[in-house]
Amino acid sequence: MYLLRWTGIALAALLLSTLRAVAAWAADWPNVLMIVSDDHAAYVCGAYGNRQARTPNLDRLARTGVTFTNAFVNCPMCTPSRQSFLTGRLPHAIGVTQLTTALPDEPVTLAEALKELGYATAAIGKMHFNSTRAHGFDVRLDLGDHQGFLTQHPPRPVPAGIEVLPVWKPFQDPARIWLNGSYLPYGAFDKDYSGTWFARQGQQFLRGHTQTPFFLMVSFYEPHSPFRFPIEYRGRFDPASFAVPQPGPEDDWQIPEIFRNLTDEEKRHIIAAYYTSTEFMDHNVGRILDTLEETGLDDNTLVIYLGDNGYSLGQHGRFEKHTMYEESVRAPLIIRLPGQERFDQQEDALVEFIDLFPTIMEFCGGTPPPEVEGRSLLPLLEGKTERGHEPVFSEYYDNEEAMIRTREYKFIYSTGRRERQDGYKTGFPLSGRTRRLYDLRNDPQEMTNLAGGEKYRELIIHFQQEMLRRFEASHPLASQIPPDLTLEDALDYYLTWREEK
Repeated sequence: MYLLRWTGIALAALLLSTLRAVAAWAADWPNVLMIVSDDHAAYVCGAYGNRQARTPNLDRLARTGVTFTNAFVNCPMCTPSRQSFLTGRLPHAIGVTQLTTALPDEPVTLAEALKELGYATAAIGKMHFNSTRAHGFDVRLDLGDHQGFLTQHPPRPVPAGIEVLPVWKPFQDPARIWLNGSYLPYGAFDKDYSGTWFARQGQQFLRGHTQTPFFLMVSFYEPHSPFRFPIEYRGRFDPASFAVPQPGPEDDWQIPEIFRNLTDEEKRHIIAAYYTSTEFMDHNVGRILDTLEETGLDDNTLVIYLGDNGYSLGQHGRFEKHTMYEESVRAPLIIRLPGQERFDQQEDALVEFIDLFPTIMEFCGGTPPPEVEGRSLLPLLEGKTERGHEPVFSEYYDNEEAMIRTREYKFIYSTGRRERQDGYKTGFPLSGRTRRLYDLRNDPQEMTNLAGGEKYRELIIHFQQEMLRRFEASHPLASQIPPDLTLEDALDYYLTWREEK
């Protein structure tokens, strides 16, 4: 009897000791904070050299971390880009290649992988899962939850005399309206705004997880069109201070019809609205970073800031992403390792956003699933290598096109046989196969296509082979490709649109 009692006490003591040890061990695990913005172009940020942009919080994050100046999305559109970096796999590999596609259950997400390691997980804000699935996130909050908050806490009404944005109706209204060509604020004050509420929910999560390892993703809707910002932010920029980019001599055939009637004044107002929305987003980033410091969590938290894709503000005559031009595919990426010695560093190695999954897993002591296609950036972050992910690859299926980019050149291939359904038709007949090659060292604005002559024929073939290699490595239909196809026929096979709307 005494032996049984002693055994029970000993087991209880051992269990308590084990739980305390596990708790202490878990408390030492690094946390992961990922902050994501929507359509934030890298060039509209102080950390990337833009003196007009007001991004003091992103700039201070950059001063304590590493700014990647050549980080590229694997698709210049929200949904495929986000689901790609959350799974570490290319859009075609997971079957998410358009805006409305739902992420399937099969791909392992970063949240699921970290959850297996014992992490608490939360996604606050825009995720583009396009379903009710949580994909490994214990906490999932979005616009519907914010609307519920407003029901319980009615917002302050807009004062008389203040003109605000109308209901957003892209492609139904003229572009000057849905792109905020009048530079109007959204009809809400800062305290009632969804972005502010997301930031506060992120702050609350941080304060409640000071003793447990976590993966927190806070994802803002800004500065996505119509470039919303609260009433307090109206008039922050003078539209006349912005220069309007001029299209190049080869751009006319590919400028979408919807942008052709915009006046220079409207374009300046659109740019001012975008910069203001970016400033507001940055302010909410600051709220999150402040709380991270106040709680002392910054000493043990990997912080990653990224935009889900870039955005063109008049370059090549466009006000959108959905292209392979630098403004669209090169996105901001700032990473701060806790306890690192690389402060205020700029890293120019070429990297892809699918590299984030293995980077985070390696830092947290885990192993990514074998199907993950990215490469860990940890050696770059720790200054142990200069090698990135060159050449980088990106794809956009609505125009059946893909890109291969090195430091010196960018090659873009399109089947040219699909009528675009994304709203950006040009009004010109379908072009058929197009090959574009840009010398980025001598033509960084991508104005002169070099693909027409014999001089670069071998280089183009090399890039096409590299593009084909990326498709063959992970495309679900690789085993079904017809035999004896030419190189370009094979590329057409992989780039053919197959998803239903």
